[in-house]
Amino acid sequence: MGMSFEKAGDGKYCLNVNGYVCPHPQIYTKKALEKLASGDVLELLFDNPSSGESIEQMIENDGNELLDKQNQSGQFIWRIQKS
Repeated sequence: MGMSFEKAGDGKYCLNVNGYVCPHPQIYTKKALEKLASGDVLELLFDNPSSGESIEQMIENDGNELLDKQNQSGQFIWRIQKS
């Protein structure tokens, strides 16, 4: 399965990077966030646990906000708001 990035509603986007390993989830997340307007929310889906730490660090360094972190049987679902 390939990476997918799509609009999910007004100011809401979804990025699915399941099946990818470091550093790809972080790179795709950074590129997706660059396309969003301030205040938009990105729902990030990934399944590589080691990607979480680097993605969280990048979110903090870029001044964005991690609104929610869920782990559903190895499927991570994070909501990130663009600063």
